[in-house]
Amino acid sequence: MASISELHQQLINKERSAVEITQEALKRISQLEPKLKSFICVTADKALAQARQVDAKIAAREEIGPLAGIPIAVKDNMCTQGIPTTCGSKILENFIPPYESTVTQKLLDAGAVILGKTNLDEFAMGSSTENSAYQVTANPWDLERVPGGSSGGSAAAVASDEAVVALGSDTGGSIRQPASFCGVVGMKPTYGLVSRYGLVAYASSLDQIGPFARTVQDTAVLLQAIAGYDPKDSTSLNVSIPDYSKQLKPNLRPKGKIRIGLIKETFGEGLDPLVNQSVTKAMEVLQELGAEIQIVSCPRFRYGLPTYYIIAPSEASANLARYDGVKYGFRVPKSENLLDMYAKTRAEGFGSEVKRRIMIGTYTLSAGYYDAYYLKAQKVRTLIKEDFDKAFAQVDVLACPTSPTTAFKAGEKTDDPLSMYLSDLMTIPVNLAGLPALNLPCGFDQKGLPIGMQLISNVLQESLLLEVAYVYEQSHNWYKLKPQL
Repeated sequence: MASISELHQQLINKERSAVEITQEALKRISQLEPKLKSFICVTADKALAQARQVDAKIAAREEIGPLAGIPIAVKDNMCTQGIPTTCGSKILENFIPPYESTVTQKLLDAGAVILGKTNLDEFAMGSSTENSAYQVTANPWDLERVPGGSSGGSAAAVASDEAVVALGSDTGGSIRQPASFCGVVGMKPTYGLVSRYGLVAYASSLDQIGPFARTVQDTAVLLQAIAGYDPKDSTSLNVSIPDYSKQLKPNLRPKGKIRIGLIKETFGEGLDPLVNQSVTKAMEVLQELGAEIQIVSCPRFRYGLPTYYIIAPSEASANLARYDGVKYGFRVPKSENLLDMYAKTRAEGFGSEVKRRIMIGTYTLSAGYYDAYYLKAQKVRTLIKEDFDKAFAQVDVLACPTSPTTAFKAGEKTDDPLSMYLSDLMTIPVNLAGLPALNLPCGFDQKGLPIGMQLISNVLQESLLLEVAYVYEQSHNWYKLKPQL
């Protein structure tokens, strides 16, 4: 499928209609879904109705924006009015929100065509999209492997051309890690840049919505559409939003003006040698393009994983307490009393990974353990942020692998939660510090699986991040390579 700018040009030149573009996407979805299972639900009728509205505007010679008529997929943890929002969980299988999330409303206002809701690990808890109550999504590059998680459905949909772009959410790497596994661009913006209103909460101080796309340019266009202040979200940042696309230039700033720091703690034991080789080679390319490369240290980087698995489950324990079978969602019909109904509803409604994290969080917040675990984790979180601050005093952008390995086989880590958690080793510290970061494809391993490089910038420096990513992307053809399905 063509890029956003190419499709926009075709629409305004009347070479193709929005309905034709949408029908093409829906046809591809119907062909690939039996193998991929990227979508939990496809809203074909609504999508075609949205496309007809765009065509009517074009026929009336009204000006349309860059996203008008563009087929988009949305992760199924963002509320969509009149469309089921399940979070990949049995407990919300019949929940149809009465309102739109801010991001989906912005997409509709921009004239985008929402194709449907994509699969995810239940309540965004997982790194492989194997924890969904409905189906297991496959990686388009190898159907026996996982697409990453928790936004695996969105990543697979973009990688396989089922959608032009997609939205995901990132709590500890849930956009960047699947983007790495599926060979697409995936971005986690600065915490608060994109409204979380209507995003079903997992860990509120870490969750952030962001874009998936095949190219950096499409990423910039989608980020432009969803970013901005929202009074409905108390953590929303009231800042002006630059034109991200205008920052994308074929060359870096004058030689030595962009300083990139390789985080030395991310290279070592446990890192796949081919991932190491690809990221190192990407740094050499950026150096040839004019960037100054240096090694920097973030000594507390390795404490990100244990810190996250105290803070995130603690917040999840509080956020998921609302699913009790009373207000909405699934309820066990026959119970002896109220407490029995609570217990049975949660036992049947939640999957094993969600239960595991709720139990961890409830334990760490309990009397006698709060100071020993939760409070200490928050202090370490501050130290991790301080390490990033010191690094950004020396460089403009940080770089490291996005994931220690390429995509693993389905079922390979389901019985080993600790091994699964290590998939997010490189991405978690960014969420703890609230920084923006993106995954950029930078090669393939010997099995033909994509390798991703993570670029990280300081708070609200998305423009710089996209600028560096774009220059590297244009120096290679990685983004033009597609899985043969």
